[in-house]
Amino acid sequence: MPDLIRKFIGFAGTGAIATGIQYLILIGLRELGGLSAVLASAIGYGLAAIANYLMKYHWVFASDQQHRHAAPKYALVSLSGLALNTALMHLGTSLLGLYYLLSQVITTGLVLVWNFTANHLWTFRVNSQR
Repeated sequence: MPDLIRKFIGFAGTGAIATGIQYLILIGLRELGGLSAVLASAIGYGLAAIANYLMKYHWVFASDQQHRHAAPKYALVSLSGLALNTALMHLGTSLLGLYYLLSQVITTGLVLVWNFTANHLWTFRVNSQR
């Protein structure tokens, strides 16, 4: 199996775990806490990003970069993913009137593509000049 496909499958698999964490937080904060779907989604995304970083660093990309280099890059990609997630959730729920979970599923797919591309090409990129 080509390395890029293996990484994408691993990225999506560990991302599914993190997405499960995000969705549990989203549903809990929305249904039990009464928060708006957009805010609950953003909080869930942020908390899931921590677990997601560790899984991707160790398992998916098997990075040998020091955390002081990889973590800030991952944080920037995650923040841009959070901005994209929040904007798409607002678009889906507020402007298009979609049910919040349907909007989140669509949003998750779009953010997945962005996050994989940015993390593969920048965050965990192996420096070939070592």
